[in-house]
Parts: sequence; structure tokens; C-alpha cells
Amino acid sequence: MPYMPAHSTLENPLERQLLLQLGERLRAARLRRGITSVELAKRVCISRSTLHAVETGAASATMGTYLKVLVALGLGADLALVGSGAANKQPVPSSSDRHVPQDRQSWLLHEVAVNLVRQDPSLVAKAQATLSRWMATGDPHTLQLWQKWRAILEQQRWNDALADSEEGRQLRQASPLTTLVPQQQRLDIIKAVRAHGGSALASA
Repeated sequence: MPYMPAHSTLENPLERQLLLQLGERLRAARLRRGITSVELAKRVCISRSTLHAVETGAASATMGTYLKVLVALGLGADLALVGSGAANKQPVPSSSDRHVPQDRQSWLLHEVAVNLVRQDPSLVAKAQATLSRWMATGDPHTLQLWQKWRAILEQQRWNDALADSEEGRQLRQASPLTTLVPQQQRLDIIKAVRAHGGSALASA
């Protein structure tokens, strides 16, 4: 495996999402096993801050550290399948699996949008204006989601927009944030998702 230095960063948004998903699944695996962060950090001989970096999908954590955490959680066998014929065999996708590329594309668009508003907070007002126009239509099917978006924009709860949950996916389907993403960046994300075939990481 390639060495990932402490200062490593990932510019490709798809790569960043994959690493973020890995970190989230490692944390979920730890919680399912009833292991505290203090206990796991001691097992792996790392600091809690380093474990936090791993569980948040930080590129600053070395590949060796990710490997140690995987093994400590009993997931070493899964890692051994990477690049093997068994790992490349794809099952027939279910109806829900076929929505994965769309969900990933939506998540990536929101990551870009969140970065934009963090860099330029004045863009929040633009998203709020768009949301106000939508709410004026009185669509009862999405009104509840738009009300949640109003609170998200007012309180700048960007983690809600990027949440890997059913509610997060529903929110992204009714989001005014994506209107902030420049057209070229939209096209780049769509191409990236299509190029990777919409493959999803398996749950830990």
C-alpha cells in the first residue's frame, strides 16, 4: 500500500467522499462492538486525536494507521479482498442500489456548495432567497423539508446537509444549496461519478 504522509490532502471530491465513508464505517463498526474511543486508541497504540482523524476520514492519517484500526476491529479479512477477484465480483443491484450514483452525485454537489458558503458566507443569503421562492409555491410534499432547510441555513448547520442518513438524503433532494454550484463544477462531478460507475463501498 502507498504511504500517505501526514500532510496529505485529497483534491478529488470523489476520493474525499470514499475516505470519509471509510472513516464513518470504522466508527460505526467500533460502536457496534461496544468499544470506546479510549479503548480502541489504546489497542492500536495511537492517540485519541489520531483515532478521531481516522474516524472522520482525514487524509492526514497514514494508511498504516487505518490498517491497524481495521485489524483491531476484526476487519482485516475485508481489507485482504481489495483488488482480488472476489472483491471485484458485483452482485445484481437492487432497486435501492441503483440510486447510489445519484446519492453520491448529490452528496458531492453539496460538499462543494458547503465549501463555497464557508468561503463566502454572503452566498447563504442567495440560497435563502431561492428557498423563499420555492416555499412561496406552497408545495405540500416538500414544505416540511424546506422548513428544515430554512433552519439549516439560518444556523449554518452544514453537517445536516452532508449527513449520511435517510434524512440527509431527503434533505439533499429538496436543497437550495446546489443552485450555488457553478455549472462547470456540476459537470465535473457528474463525469467523475459516471467514470467510477457508481460503485459503493460495502458496509463494515
